[in-house]
Amino acid sequence: MTTATQTPATTLSDEMLERFRSRAAGYDRENKFFQEDFDELKEAGYLNLALPQEFGGPGLNVAEVGRQQRRLAYYAPSDAVAVNMHFYWTGMAADLYRAGDKSCEWVLEDAAKGEVFAAGHAERGNELVGLLSTAQATPENGGYRINAHKSFGTMTPVWTRLGFHAMDMTDPSAPKVVHGFATRDTEGIRIQENWDSLGMRATRSDDTIFENAFVPMERIARVVPPGAAGLDLFLLGVFAWADVGFSNVYYGVAERARDLAIEEVKNKTSLGISRGSLAYHAEFQHGVADLVLTLDPLAPHIDAVSNGYAAAVLNAPSWGPMDGAGWAAKIVSLKTNVTESAFRAVDKAVELAGGFGVSRHSELERLFRDSRMGKIHPANSMLTHELVSKITLGLDLDAQPRWG
Repeated sequence: MTTATQTPATTLSDEMLERFRSRAAGYDRENKFFQEDFDELKEAGYLNLALPQEFGGPGLNVAEVGRQQRRLAYYAPSDAVAVNMHFYWTGMAADLYRAGDKSCEWVLEDAAKGEVFAAGHAERGNELVGLLSTAQATPENGGYRINAHKSFGTMTPVWTRLGFHAMDMTDPSAPKVVHGFATRDTEGIRIQENWDSLGMRATRSDDTIFENAFVPMERIARVVPPGAAGLDLFLLGVFAWADVGFSNVYYGVAERARDLAIEEVKNKTSLGISRGSLAYHAEFQHGVADLVLTLDPLAPHIDAVSNGYAAAVLNAPSWGPMDGAGWAAKIVSLKTNVTESAFRAVDKAVELAGGFGVSRHSELERLFRDSRMGKIHPANSMLTHELVSKITLGLDLDAQPRWG
C-alpha cells in the first residue's frame, strides 16, 4: 500500500513502465487483460494515489493523479484507462471527504483494504450517463433489487466493487436515480465475456448483468432526482475525475505518437532529398509543426481545469446554484477538446510515419486504434455541445422537450 512517505515517482518507476510497454503489444494482440501490469501497479500502491493520508494514501488531488495517469498512458494506454475507472470512485470519495461530506467514507475504507472499483454506468438507450438510466431499481426492505445490463465493465477480471446507477420508477410522477455499489459476490450478478474492441483491448471491459440482484442500503451512496437536478458533488466528482483522467490518458497517448513520428521523420531517407532525412522536406516539416501545434494547448487546458476544480471542490459546501453546472461545462469541454485533438495528432503522426506506421508490428498502429477510443467515452462530442451550450445560455438542462 502507498504511504505518505512514498512519492508518485517511486510508486511508478521507469523500470516498471518499461516492463509495461514491453507487454502492451502482446496484451493487445491477444485481447488479454493486463494482469501482470495490474499486479505490479497494485503492489506498488498506485491504485491508492487518491486516498487521503488518513486512509494510507498520499492524498493526491485530481490534477496530481491526472499527471501520473498521463505518464502511465505514455507507456501503457490500456493500463491507464482501466485504472482511471478505479480512480474516479476513490477520487470522488476523497473530494467529498475533504469537503466535509463523509457519506462515501466507506469507499475509501474499502479501497484502503485493497478492494478494486469499476464502473457500471454504460448502458444501451441512454447517453445521459449518470443522469438517467435504463436499469431498474426496485425498493425492497433494506435496499434495492437491481435489474440491468451494463456495458464496458472495465477491469472485469479484477474488480471487486462495481459502482452503478439505476432508476426507481415506483412513483412514475417522481422517479429517482439510485447510485450504489455492488460487490463481486452479489447473488444475481454475472459477467458476459464479449469484449473484443478496436482499441484499449487490454482493459477487458466485458458486460455485467444484474438479474434481480439485491444491494443493501449501506451500499447505496445516493438517491437523487433524475437529470441535472441530481448533479450534486457526488456525481459531479465522478464526471470530474473520469473526464480529467481520460483527458490525461489520451494526451499521454498522443505525446508518445508525436515522439515516435518525429524519430521516424528524422531517420527516413528519400532518393529525392539530397541533404539526408525527410526532416529537410518542407511538407514533412509542415506536418510536424501541425502535430506540435495541435498538442501544445492541451496540457495547459488540462492543468487549468484540473487545478481549478481541485481548489474549488474545497469550497463546494458554499457553492451557488450555478457553480456545479459551470464546472460540468468546463469538464466535458476539456474532455472533448483533448480527446479529439489527441486523435488528430495521432492521425498526423501515422501519416508522417508512412506505410510502416500502419503495420500491425508498429506501435503507432496500436496507438492510432487506442486514441480513437477517447472520442467514445462520455461525454461524447454531441452531448458536450448540448451541455455547454445550454449551460452557457442559462437554459434548464432538464426542460422538455430537450430541443426546440
